[in-house]
Amino acid sequence: MLKTVAGIYQNGQIELTEIPQNVIARTQVLVTFLDPEKLDPIKLRQLIEQLETIAGIHQGFEELKAGKTRPMSNFIQEMQQKYDISG
Repeated sequence: MLKTVAGIYQNGQIELTEIPQNVIARTQVLVTFLDPEKLDPIKLRQLIEQLETIAGIHQGFEELKAGKTRPMSNFIQEMQQKYDISG
């Protein structure tokens, strides 16, 4: 799982702006210090979105390895029935 949470570093402590959900009590983290003079909020948002996309792809591969998939033909048939589409 990859979860990005903003925070502030002050006096040797990091204070998170939100408490992440579904995180176990002891979890490894990576901390990146941003240069406030070079901080571009748009690029930062893009980076976060890219990291979340990578995490989603990773999760998909994990589900594939664990056999949590179904044949595409079953999905197509289900969507055709759900939306009354003739195939």
